[in-house]
Order: sequence, then C-alpha cells, then structure tokens
Amino acid sequence: MPAQDRQHPAADRLDDDHHPAYTMGRAAEVIGATPGFLRALGEAGLITPTRSEGGHRRYSRHQLRLALRAREMVDQGTPIEAACRIIGLEDQLAEALRVNAELRVEGEPRVNEEPRGRTKS
Repeated sequence: MPAQDRQHPAADRLDDDHHPAYTMGRAAEVIGATPGFLRALGEAGLITPTRSEGGHRRYSRHQLRLALRAREMVDQGTPIEAACRIIGLEDQLAEALRVNAELRVEGEPRVNEEPRGRTKS
C-alpha cells in the first residue's frame, strides 16, 4: 500500500470540527480573549469544554467559533448572557437547517423513480 494511502489514526481528528484540540490558554489566545471569558461562556451554557484526564479544559474549533462570535457581540455592547442565548439559538437553527437539507436530499426521487405519493397510470 502506498504511503499516501495509509492514514495515521489521528488524521481523522484533524478534520473533526468537534475534536477538543485546544487548551484553555491556546483557545483564549486564538479568539483574543481571556481564560476568564471562556469560563464565563461555560457558566452561561454556550460551550461546555471537554475535560482532559488531568481535568484541564479542552475546546474544539466549533466551540472556538461560537466563543469568537460571543466575544465580538460582547465587544459591541451585548450582555454576555444575551450573546450566549442568541448564538445558541443561531447554532441550533444552523444544525436544524443542515439536517433538513440532508433529509430533503434523501427524500428526492432517484432517476427512473416516480415521486412519492404518485402512482403510474
């Protein structure tokens, strides 16, 4: 098997948006905030970091995007609790739209197949 066809087991995690890859310090640095801000987002229920075996918080890229959006809103004067609520609802809506689109594709008739609900006469 060629070397490029063999994939390291950890390679899948590089593409996993929900893999908890960032420590609190690195996550805070990436979004330009403080560790205290990340803790406040956790207390407000926007993000729930994974805990390492040693009990340290770990954040995913998805969580960092949510935290960055929260930081931007707070910087514009939105209270942190309101920002977290808005972002949580936006995230839920995006997920519902994604699932809906997948279901719609699954429900489309295939080539040479009659649409559902119709019968050939």
